[in-house]
Parts: sequence; structure tokens; C-alpha cells
Amino acid sequence: MNVEPLAIEGAVLLRAELHADERGSFRRVVDLPSLRAAGLEAEVDQVSVATNTVAGTVRGMHWQADPHGEAKTLWCTSGAVFDVLVDLRPGPSYGTWLSVHLSAAEAVALHVPRGVAHGYQTLVDDTALAYLISTPYVATASRSLRWDDPSLAITWPLPVTRISDRDREAPPWPALP
Repeated sequence: MNVEPLAIEGAVLLRAELHADERGSFRRVVDLPSLRAAGLEAEVDQVSVATNTVAGTVRGMHWQADPHGEAKTLWCTSGAVFDVLVDLRPGPSYGTWLSVHLSAAEAVALHVPRGVAHGYQTLVDDTALAYLISTPYVATASRSLRWDDPSLAITWPLPVTRISDRDREAPPWPALP
């Protein structure tokens, strides 16, 4: 498994080798020892799946506040997404965002460190993502950042077709709790 660092510290793409033959394919999506060897958090307290029926759906930007911060490792199990990270931690990439494309056709997972907001937009109908999450969900620590905040200027690739009320009404940057 190849661990490819991204511009936000602690965020990486995990590129796995895809083995294919006449039966189909096999890949190791996440290798926790590889994450640990790269100095990244590799604990799993919950496994979650998000399904999305319509292209253009936006979910995010989400994170959990300390002391309940969470690291996430995720990948597409069907479809494709435009995935976005916003660094909320003090440091050189504070307040910056980056994006990656994830699809079920690629052998790639994304690791999102604690203190980084995460969201995505589906690029095709019937898209699903699987998540390994390092800590339990704590509703009182759950936070959202406005997905279309002009100060962040995230360039979403499609018009938004679906979004939750919570995400639509999330606070703007830098008015973060």
C-alpha cells in the first residue's frame, strides 16, 4: 500500500494494488499497520456507510470538536465523489482546503486527521462511501462548517441537488464554535 501525503498535514491518500482476473477483483482498501508506520492515527471505533441516490448531493463540512475529535479513513464503494478537506487546526495550512476525486473504480482511500472538516459532493447517481472512524459519535461534539462559505471559496463541480438543512444552515468561516 502506497501512502501519499496531501497538502494538509496528516491527510493522505492510500493507494492499494488492485488484483483482477476473470472472477473480478480484490484489493486491500485500508492497511492499518501502514497508517501507523506513517505516523497516522489508525484506531477504529465505528464503521459507517453513507449512501446517496442523486448526483450533486453535498454532505459536509463535518467534524467533531475536542475532546471527541475523530480521524476518518474512507473510500467509495460505488460511484464517485469530489471530496473536500478544510484544516481547522492551528498551523501552516489553517483555513485552507483541498479536494480529491474518489471513485469505486480506483483502489484509493482517503485518511482525514482529527481537526479537519470533511465533506463531499456526489458526481454520479447511486454513490456510497464506507468510513472507518477512530472515535464514537458524540452528538454534542458534532460540528458543521458552511459548505459554500465565500471566504473559503470551495469550487464544487456540480450544482447542488440535495443538502440537509443542517448543512445548508451551518455557520460560516471563521465563525466556528
